[in-house]
Order: sequence, then C-alpha cells, then structure tokens
Amino acid sequence: MALALEKARGAAAQGEAPVGAVVLSAAGELLGAAGNAPITRHDPTAHAEILALRQAAAHVGNYRLPGSIMAVTLEPCVMCLGAMIHARVGLLVYGASDPRTGAIASMLPGPDLPFFNHRFDVLSGVLEATCGGLLRDFFRERRSRPADTDNE
Repeated sequence: MALALEKARGAAAQGEAPVGAVVLSAAGELLGAAGNAPITRHDPTAHAEILALRQAAAHVGNYRLPGSIMAVTLEPCVMCLGAMIHARVGLLVYGASDPRTGAIASMLPGPDLPFFNHRFDVLSGVLEATCGGLLRDFFRERRSRPADTDNE
C-alpha cells in the first residue's frame, strides 16, 4: 500500500485525483504500479487500477493474472471491478471506501454479484485514514482555489 500511496501522491502532483494502485504476483513480485491519469492522458479509462493491470499483463505476457494481488488506495469503481474480474485478480486490498461510486462494498457488492464468472477476496480499510486523508486534503485544497478566470 505504501507504493500505491506514492503513486497516488504523484497523481495529485499532476492535478489528478490522488488514487494509486499496484499489482503483485501471488509470490509478491511487483508487476505494475500506477496513479490516476485520465486528465493527463485524455482517457476516461486511465484509472490507476486499469493502468496497473495493463502494466502487469504486459509484464507477464498474458491478460489473465490469476492469483495476483491488487492494492489500491480507494475502493474501485464498476469499470475497475470489471477489469479485475476479467484479469482474474485473486485478492483486492484497498484503503478508503468510496461512498459515491465504490463498486466493491459501498454502492455495489461487486465481487459477490451472482452473474460474474470469477470471484476474488477483499481486504478493506488498509491504511484507511492515510488514503482517505490524501483524498480529502486534495479535494479540500482544490475547492479552496479561486475559479479559473483565464477563460473569460
């Protein structure tokens, strides 16, 4: 989770929502790590989880990552849930819950939906205060900035 937090801080420095993700093999080898980048990449799918899964798949030469472990600072959304299912992630570890769009437990019981053909284990609340604090501070600071007047 420490590396995921580092990636989240890097994303924040780029003006992205501070979310970071890492993918490890079942043996603990780092396969991929990324921070959020939809704004800088002009790509709505460039969530930290998706980017880390892409790196991991390229690293092993297969889009299936059975037994892999994903650690992410924020509860994944429904898009990222789908990607983890398709990749066959074995364990999801996340920090802060997302009461607005969390698709693991907050708004949707994603891993337990009966129509999915893959299940994975979940460990939530890991470094929750640190992960949540990073997000709260980022958005508090963003809201406190004056409105952009360059476009007037």
